[in-house]
Amino acid sequence: MIPYAGKDEPVVHGGDLGAARRLFPSAPEPFIDLSTGINPNPYPLPHFPAELFARLPEPSAARELAAVAARAYRAPSPAHVVPAPGTQILLPLVPALVRPGRAAVLTPTYGEFARAAALAGHRARLVRAIEDCSDADLAMVANPNNPDGRLLSREALLALAEALRRRGGVLAVDEAYMDVGPAGASLAPEVLRGNVVVLRSLGKFFGLAGMRLGFALAAPALAARLGSVLGPWAVSGPALAVGAKALADTDWIESTRSLLANKVQRLDAMLGGSGLNIVGGTGLFRLVRTLKAGALFRHLGRAGIFVRTFPDNASWLRFGLPADEQGWQRLEAAMASFPGGE
Repeated sequence: MIPYAGKDEPVVHGGDLGAARRLFPSAPEPFIDLSTGINPNPYPLPHFPAELFARLPEPSAARELAAVAARAYRAPSPAHVVPAPGTQILLPLVPALVRPGRAAVLTPTYGEFARAAALAGHRARLVRAIEDCSDADLAMVANPNNPDGRLLSREALLALAEALRRRGGVLAVDEAYMDVGPAGASLAPEVLRGNVVVLRSLGKFFGLAGMRLGFALAAPALAARLGSVLGPWAVSGPALAVGAKALADTDWIESTRSLLANKVQRLDAMLGGSGLNIVGGTGLFRLVRTLKAGALFRHLGRAGIFVRTFPDNASWLRFGLPADEQGWQRLEAAMASFPGGE
């Protein structure tokens, strides 16, 4: 177990192309950003009438989005769904559903979890095994996990939820990558248990990170508390409209899952063919381990390709998916000119 006390320290994230350009000022443009694990081919945006920006969001639009999200995510009802301006804003609010105590964060994982728990007043610690979460008041996990794609079984998560329930605790599961996870793996139907909170997002699979739209799925009492903190008009009118349309577009969802599966197979072949050790991932990214991670990061950066590094693990790099054939060819050429894996 690793104690955590860095609530005021900034967390390093992917997607900072300004930093990439400062690091590699002579790199060719446009930069190819593979650092985020976001679908590079986002859901197509509809035309927005001007009044959607001029008026406050309609409460009926928020109710419609909650209903669509409940169907899409298999939540028990719209009363179990809280739309929010991105799941990031929910992260400190969910730990605040539990009186300050002990929080366990299953690591390695998204760096904001421990910070959010600490901001809510918990004594946060990082743990390596799910069994080490059972004596906490709050447990935070990502499933599938970021950055290694680790997938916890429903049985293990439900056993943890039951152990926490006996202590009056809450299990928070971030399912940002569940859209490309196995069918039936989501814990969304289990929020009926009363102490399970599931987070979902339009940022990753739908490629709409800039739209800032996410959801907390929770028992109605917890959902009402979260909604009360967020207040009225938490989600913009355009985000409400796009979210309802995207989550109901089953044809786009199914075709995109197939497309991403093909793309990640191509990425696997490229990375493996370059001698890199693929240690995990999801349908939107791959994590590799190599003793040459620093050199490869710099080599790709000079070629205008930005991948994700990890300050706590210098041998890891995460690769997202290129957006188009030109991007694939640039990545393939850069990888081919690198000396090799180990």
